Amino acid sequence: MDKEIPKEQLLKERRRRWIKGGAICCVAVAVLAIGSKFFFSDTVKEEDLTIRAAEVGSLESTVSASGKIVPLYEQAIVSPVSTRIMEVYCTEGDSVEAGQSLLRLDLQSAETDFRRMGDEVSMKNNEIEQASLNNATYLTDLEMKIKSKEMAVAHLKAEVSNERRLDSIGSGTGDRIRQAELAYSTGLLELEQLRIQLQNERKAHAASFRSKQLEGAISRRNLEEMERTLDDARIKAPRNGIVTFVNKDLGVSIAAGEKLAVVSDLSHFKIAGEISESSAGKVAVGAGVNIRVGRHSAKGRVTNITPQSKDGLTQFSVMFDEDNDSHLRSGLRTELNIIYDQREGVVRIPNGQYFQGAGDYLLFVKTGDSRLERRNVKLGESNFDYVEVISGIKPGEEVVISDMSTYKNSSALRMKKKGN
Repeated sequence: MDKEIPKEQLLKERRRRWIKGGAICCVAVAVLAIGSKFFFSDTVKEEDLTIRAAEVGSLESTVSASGKIVPLYEQAIVSPVSTRIMEVYCTEGDSVEAGQSLLRLDLQSAETDFRRMGDEVSMKNNEIEQASLNNATYLTDLEMKIKSKEMAVAHLKAEVSNERRLDSIGSGTGDRIRQAELAYSTGLLELEQLRIQLQNERKAHAASFRSKQLEGAISRRNLEEMERTLDDARIKAPRNGIVTFVNKDLGVSIAAGEKLAVVSDLSHFKIAGEISESSAGKVAVGAGVNIRVGRHSAKGRVTNITPQSKDGLTQFSVMFDEDNDSHLRSGLRTELNIIYDQREGVVRIPNGQYFQGAGDYLLFVKTGDSRLERRNVKLGESNFDYVEVISGIKPGEEVVISDMSTYKNSSALRMKKKGN
């Protein structure tokens, strides 16, 4: 005979079946969610990605600037006089040697001025010679007058002595003695006056002669300056180099100081750089510079900084460590990274299109053999090659550094390997 099962036991069995069924359903839903997230997430071809591993290493903190390659030595030749171009002996791109003629100018007027100045110098020399002779003659006459006066005074002195001797023996008179003494005193005064006049005349003639000598020296310097001007006007190459500019307008009037030609040394170069005022404080003379010219990289150092800014930019010069590199060409634009700090033990990833300056980024990090996960990453300082990782990526983790803007709304990606 069957025994009736209590209701309480039936309820317990029913609850156990419900709990078991619910657990199975939850597990199924979870598996389905995970699977759907994996199988229905966006896919990307692995060969379309650039993936690099984060590592620990040194980081040179740099500030970006731009520049242009210019010749290390470049000299502009200007016209020293107002003239006209008569002949041109070279063209842009020609190699020239020091002293080689580049142009011929119309120097007829300048040569006439040179000859006139030469005549003036000759006249000044004649005036100096004539003044020297006149001074010598005049001073000699005064000296002879003094000698004559000295003899006259000596005679008057003897007369005084004679009158006094005669008076002592009773043959003279007091009036004759006084007359002789007066004449002697007058002679002494006149002699002293002549001597003072000779001293003054010597000083006056010496000053006048120095003035004429100074005028002559000025005339000679003017002549020498004109001679140098004429020599400069015979336009010649100041050094070995390449002609990078020449004025070929024959017959055109040229003002004094106007540029006629430029000779450059195109075997050695430097960089004329510029940087925004806001970053100029990080640039210092002697700072190392990483230089990029197209795909070519080079090293250099800051050698000069212009103290004043122009249009919000500060100019500076950079010398190459190797300024005769075959990749260098005058006029090429360059990217400059100026080093202002260097640290060791920094977590870093390679620089790429993703990096636009220090801040927060959403980068895809490889979390499995074929899975990419978007992660919040904080990046800091950078240079040409590396970017500092402040947080979000650990050393050894692989990061996508290529452009992923197409997947900005995806939180995860599945990589499709080549051949799959």
